[in-house]
Amino acid sequence: MRPLKVVYIHVIGAFGGASRSLYEAVRAFPPNRVEATFLTQRGSVREFFSRLGRVLEVRGLTKMDNTRYSYYRGFRWLVVLREISYLPATVAGLWRARRECQDVDIVHLNEFTGLAVLWLARRWLKPRGVVVHVRSLARVDPSSWRTRWVDSMLRNEADAVVAIDENVRASLPADLPVQVIHNAFSPAFLPEPDAVVAQRLAVLRPESFKVGFVGNLLEVKGIHELIEAAAITRKRGYDVEFIIIGDDAAPSRGLRAMILRMLGLQQSSRARVEEALDRHQLRSQVHIVGFTADIARAYQRMDVLCFPSYFDAPGRPIFEAAFFGVPSIVAVRDPKPDTLVDGVTGIAIAPRSAEQLALAIERLASDRDLTRRMGQAAREMAERNFDVRRNASKLLDVYSQIVGSC
Repeated sequence: MRPLKVVYIHVIGAFGGASRSLYEAVRAFPPNRVEATFLTQRGSVREFFSRLGRVLEVRGLTKMDNTRYSYYRGFRWLVVLREISYLPATVAGLWRARRECQDVDIVHLNEFTGLAVLWLARRWLKPRGVVVHVRSLARVDPSSWRTRWVDSMLRNEADAVVAIDENVRASLPADLPVQVIHNAFSPAFLPEPDAVVAQRLAVLRPESFKVGFVGNLLEVKGIHELIEAAAITRKRGYDVEFIIIGDDAAPSRGLRAMILRMLGLQQSSRARVEEALDRHQLRSQVHIVGFTADIARAYQRMDVLCFPSYFDAPGRPIFEAAFFGVPSIVAVRDPKPDTLVDGVTGIAIAPRSAEQLALAIERLASDRDLTRRMGQAAREMAERNFDVRRNASKLLDVYSQIVGSC
C-alpha cells in the first residue's frame, strides 16, 4: 500500500497551538502511511513541519476570518487589504504545489479561515478528497453573508469537517456532519533540555505557588489580565510566581506597531507587558521564559495553568498541562465536559476579568490539596480524550474513508 499523499494548508507562519496540534498528529501517524507536504505562510512553523515532510513557504496565504472573536468589523476591515495583498503569494504557492505534488489524495486545511485558499486548491490540485479542520469558535450569525458563505463552503467543498472539541462543534450548524477529534499531546516525547529555560526556571522559589501561561504574548490571549491578576495577588499578600512561556508573535515596538495598535489591529504585547511589570514592580514575581520546545519540563514546574483568552473557549495548553497533573483556570462561559469540568479539573471564569482570575488563583494557592485533586482529575481526562496515537488514528481513518469512497 502506497502512502497517502496529503497536502496540508496552514495559513499562519508563527508556531502556535494550531501548528503544534497538526505537528503532533502527523508525527504520530504510523511510518509510511502519509506522505506530507505543507503549504504555509513563511515563519517559525517551517522548523517543525520540515521534520515531517516537504515545506512550501510563501509570504502569505489569503484568509477570510469569520471566527467569533475576530470577524471583520470597524477598523478590522482594513485587514482585508492585507489578505488581498497575499493573493499573488497564494497563487504562487498553489502553483508550486501543483507542479511538485502529483496524484494528491487529500488536501487538509488546518483552520477554516483558509477556505478561500482551499477553494483554489481543490480545483488546481484536484485531490481525491478535502478535510477542513475547525479549531476556532465560528461566528454564529445567520443574518451575516459571511457566516452563510462559510457554512456553504463547508457543505459544498469539504468531504469531512473535523472540530477539535465540543465547544467548537457547538459553534457550527447543527445539521452539518462534523466529527470531533480532539487535539493531542505526547508527554513521553522530551526534546533535548533547553539550557536557557532551565536557567530561567532555576530562580523559582520552592515555597511559592506557581502559575503558568503558555502562548504568544497577544492581547487576545489575556496576557494583560494575567499581569493585572499578578499585581492583585501580590497586593493581597499571596506568595505566587508566574511562569510565562511565550513571546511576541511580531514586533510590538516601533512606529508601525504603534499605528496598528491605535487602530486596534496590533496584538503583540511584549512591550506593554514589560511596562506593566515595571509599573507594578513585578519583576521578581513574573518570569518571561520565552519560546521553547522543552515545554514538558516547564509544565512540571507549574501548580496551575492559566488560559485567560478572549476566545471564550479552552485552548491546547490546558490539556498539555493536564498530562502533568496540572489543573487550569480557563476563561470560558460554557465549558463542555470533554475539555473542562468546572470545579473538578479546573476553574472556569469569565473572559477579560483580572479580578476573577486573581480570585481563582488565590483559591488554589490557599488550598494545595484541592489543586492536587483537580490536577489528578485533569490528568485522567487528558489520558481519556487527548491520547496522541488514538486521535491520530481517528484522523487517519477520516482520510481512508474519503479515499475509499472516491
